[in-house]
Amino acid sequence: MAGAVSRSVLADQIRDHLLEGILSGRFPPHSRIVETQVARELGTSQAPVREALRALEGIGVVQISPFRGARVRRPSPEELLGAYSVRAALEVLGARQAVPRLTDADLAELVGFGEAMDAAARTGDGRGVAEADAAFHGRIVELAANPTLLGIWQSLAPFSRTYMSVVGPGADPAWSAQLHVPIIAALRTRDVEAVVRALETHFVEARENMAGRLAAAEYAADGTVTAQGNA
Repeated sequence: MAGAVSRSVLADQIRDHLLEGILSGRFPPHSRIVETQVARELGTSQAPVREALRALEGIGVVQISPFRGARVRRPSPEELLGAYSVRAALEVLGARQAVPRLTDADLAELVGFGEAMDAAARTGDGRGVAEADAAFHGRIVELAANPTLLGIWQSLAPFSRTYMSVVGPGADPAWSAQLHVPIIAALRTRDVEAVVRALETHFVEARENMAGRLAAAEYAADGTVTAQGNA
């Protein structure tokens, strides 16, 4: 029994390690993740690596095919854009449950994530913005103290972060950071409905921005756009 628990913990650690590799761009979309190579690099057997890859497959980050192994997925535009409406609904529910119980320390923590986004944006650190962004939204859901809600939200978070922070075309760290300012302002008032409105607006704007970036990337891919199109 102890061996099974130990292997499960190791598989979780490997999963997080691989997810970090995907988020950092070390494993770009469509690239293979080779079990034997990962096991050798980490000094472990293939069993926990295989388990970690299955966990990543479960949240849509990788695709495992017979005889071809695991590859990093590039989600479709429909999947990406659809995730925004689902996340909005989940986070609105989270906010309704979290804001009434918000302490001064909780608010300071959320404000701190906003400041971390701003600091990263000033240096053009898109990955830093994405990490603080994910921590900010995740903390709101955590503060709802609803384990079922948190579990569902977490199943979507790595999926959207992977694409948006690494392979999302035309990402603008400064724009992403500023998008959170109205939410933080609403949180400071502890007005539930104000926070809900800010979150709903946030996800509408984020979805529209992503839709535009995806359309621009698709347009550019067919060779009909020049560098002027990026102005």
